[in-house]
Amino acid sequence: MDNITEILKQAKIQPLGEAAVQVSFGDKIDPQLSRCARALGSELEKSGLAGIKECEVGYTGVAVFYDPLLLGQEKLAHQDPELSYSFQVISERVRKILAEMKLGAEDNAPKVRVPVCYGGEFGPDLEYVAEYHHMTPEEVIKKHTSGDYLVYMIGFAPGFPYVGGLPEEIATPRRKTPRLVIPKGSVGIAGKQTGAYPLETPGGWQLIGRTPLELFRPHDMEHPSVLAAGDRLEFYAITPEEFKEIAAREGGGSK
Repeated sequence: MDNITEILKQAKIQPLGEAAVQVSFGDKIDPQLSRCARALGSELEKSGLAGIKECEVGYTGVAVFYDPLLLGQEKLAHQDPELSYSFQVISERVRKILAEMKLGAEDNAPKVRVPVCYGGEFGPDLEYVAEYHHMTPEEVIKKHTSGDYLVYMIGFAPGFPYVGGLPEEIATPRRKTPRLVIPKGSVGIAGKQTGAYPLETPGGWQLIGRTPLELFRPHDMEHPSVLAAGDRLEFYAITPEEFKEIAAREGGGSK
């Protein structure tokens, strides 16, 4: 039996407050679960079903926000008195979409290449990560640039990509004390995840480098986030001189 079909069949739908449900396909970071979550989010957005206000795709599922008043006008063939009427309506809708979903071939689009200047002022925690794993900084960089990366979701800050696929050999716990200010473009590690800060924010990830790419572009109203869930990434090392050149082309870039 098709693994994707089985995942879709076993989806769990649970209340998330009084006006939302959480559709979950599992409880681990996994490309197949992410694929199902992204596909469901896309189908719900395209469905145009009345009452659905917003869908947010996460690592392993989708949060569906709805208007209980609009859903309360629909009819149910069978009603469970122990569950809210609107929850039952939205659950029925989601189950119908899941039953009819047909996922096409996996997207083989080119990887998004992300330049990173590692270490020094750009990556103040590179030495710590290397010591933590009994490696040299050069070995950490080699491992980080060899990962098979997938953007699972965008969150925390506008355009912030949560990226899976980090080699196990350099998975590193977050800092015990978060920094109050993380420079824009900083590339970090937190557990088995990696990612890049598109804006200057607080944060507790281990910073190993910085990218000069502008990952969040608010002037682009349609696609302000350069990266999106489902994107494949490739990190590659650059020199400080190359960092400055790319930053200049990006319109100022990360400084």
